[in-house]
Amino acid sequence: MIEYRSVAKTFDDGTQAVLDFDLTIDSHTTTVFVGSSGCGKTTLLRMVNRMVEPTSGQVLIDDEDVAGRDRVQLRRSIGYVMQHAGLLPHRTVADNVATVLRLNGTGKAAARERSLEVLHTVGLDESHASKYPGQLSGGQQQRVGVARGLAADPNILLMDEPFGAVDPIVRDELQVELLRLQRELGKTIVFVTHDVDEAFLLGDQVVILKKGGEVAQVGSPADILAHPADDFVRSFVGLDKGQRELRLEERDGRTVVLDGSGKPTGVLADERGAGTA
Repeated sequence: MIEYRSVAKTFDDGTQAVLDFDLTIDSHTTTVFVGSSGCGKTTLLRMVNRMVEPTSGQVLIDDEDVAGRDRVQLRRSIGYVMQHAGLLPHRTVADNVATVLRLNGTGKAAARERSLEVLHTVGLDESHASKYPGQLSGGQQQRVGVARGLAADPNILLMDEPFGAVDPIVRDELQVELLRLQRELGKTIVFVTHDVDEAFLLGDQVVILKKGGEVAQVGSPADILAHPADDFVRSFVGLDKGQRELRLEERDGRTVVLDGSGKPTGVLADERGAGTA
């Protein structure tokens, strides 16, 4: 479990990134911070592994204040995935994935074996292990970044707009892959995005932020859509423009789901035979 207790952050130039923030993140769930630039979402994420130190307040992991943890050891115990993967260009994929393992003292052979295992977990076969980052597509690089974050089997995985730099098709694929990984691995994930659709797709808990880390609303995607806290939330999630309103239409014998603009978003499953043995 991760807890933020009355956390605030003012940077040296006087910027107040976070004013007063409280939140509890349950273990084995995905919490998504979503908001526009300057709302403090990345600052809050980086407080968990002490890449950013709060000016006041506490961040706790399983009731232990992270301020009392050694920074290096703390960061090595937490997976971290960033937007552009951050891979070392002169090291092979396998060596990139094994970075934290080797820093923690794992032998070369065991680290490579684990690298191959976790590459398979994120949907990359062994043939990619000997390649260099520059030989991979953007989507493949991001998968390697996720693999590196998972290599040491951390309980917590921090993801800072990890899919923001890839094209929409690849982004969709990576989102589906993350949902699969979370079902299989059950990590405690803190995810940052500016895309509310991504937040609603991935998050068990979604935190909509205003400037200065002010919480506009916290809840499940369903709760937020059903009961938006105010006009800001209604506008942010698209309810004011009818973007979240769905209707059904029959086309060629199938029931098609349309959004508020009339764009098809899906097809209802055929229920014939439902309930049969």
